[in-house]
Amino acid sequence: MTGADRSWSIRQLCREFEVTPRALRFYEDKGLLKPRRAGQSRVYGPSDRARLKLVLRGRRVGFSLDEIREMLDLYDRRDGNAVQMADSLARCRRQLATLRQQREDLEGAIEQLQQGCSWLEEQVERLRPDLLPDAEKYDAALRGGLGQHEDDA
Repeated sequence: MTGADRSWSIRQLCREFEVTPRALRFYEDKGLLKPRRAGQSRVYGPSDRARLKLVLRGRRVGFSLDEIREMLDLYDRRDGNAVQMADSLARCRRQLATLRQQREDLEGAIEQLQQGCSWLEEQVERLRPDLLPDAEKYDAALRGGLGQHEDDA
């Protein structure tokens, strides 16, 4: 069987790509996959498999299904897929800038939360150390001094 003749069942693709049958049917409903039918069964060909791989990769990097469909719909062998690749390149560059900004925003948020947690921990430790996580350590320290553990008592 040549690569062009190869086919996959829904179960095989689900296993290979770690997705659910429901996800594949959803992508089919959205026009992203177009499997053949053999009776009631869906039969996925090489182009469906390639499209699924691109859909999942696109979702992983934050593209919407509409954006992914628009890029996939530009597929045209007559121009060597040059238009599709140029469009995808522009979209990828924009998405990369978006993801970099989100990473910067997340790093700022993490830093603020770390500072807030440190301040809160200092306040609770000063006022009521028994309310802190690991309060048993504080309790042991209060009862027996810093060098003694609760199970040593």
